[in-house]
Amino acid sequence: MPQHLIRKLERFTRLSYEDKGALNEAASRKVRHFAAHQDIVREGDRPEHVNLILDGWACRYKTLEDGRRQIISFFLPGDLCDPHIFVLREMDHSIGTITQVRLAEISRDSILNLTERHPRITRALWWEMLVTAAVQREWTVNIGQRAGLERVGHLLCELFIRLRSVGLTEGDSCLLPITQVDLGEATGLTNVHVNRVLQELRGNGLIVLKGRQLTIPDLEALQRVSLFSANYLHLDHEGRHLDANGSVQPPT
Repeated sequence: MPQHLIRKLERFTRLSYEDKGALNEAASRKVRHFAAHQDIVREGDRPEHVNLILDGWACRYKTLEDGRRQIISFFLPGDLCDPHIFVLREMDHSIGTITQVRLAEISRDSILNLTERHPRITRALWWEMLVTAAVQREWTVNIGQRAGLERVGHLLCELFIRLRSVGLTEGDSCLLPITQVDLGEATGLTNVHVNRVLQELRGNGLIVLKGRQLTIPDLEALQRVSLFSANYLHLDHEGRHLDANGSVQPPT
């Protein structure tokens, strides 16, 4: 069930029961499981469907000829991997798993059916794609202008808030299954530099890392240190005028 996607889309517009039912149907036709550190899609592949992350973490990345990798974005539960992918003749990047991943493959016909018959879903998907573009702009600023501590802190703030928006945090804690190498590949820092930054954040009481668990005791303090503003995530319910009023829940 794509409950995380539905919860995220409803940050923009309240979906009707019919809208949710259509999303549930589209996401249940073909579900696949991937092990950790496995490619879902490789650069050069011909796109045939949209992948919806149901459980687990994945990332979009590019690899240079000498093997160096740049992580371009992280995919969390509820994220669609390139819903506009059918415009492309071939993939210009790869998508790989970080943890075990369960995903739904949504066909081109299903996407077209959703967008033609459900206008609220269409508008919410446009919002989701615009937010994705905004996140990429912020990542460019992060790598180009912020100092090492600000880069890592900014990324941790973003991941925490994105997880919180789909109900995947507990108080001030969340799952953080990425490694220091992953953090370095996402922020353009060496493993040594990332380690030093994490020690500084811990030493200042801004984060607590225990295994795969991240705790942020004072999110506002970490945001200030990291020069973080959540405005680019657009979580302020701009589409409330699109609310699905009057829908009646079908009998169970």
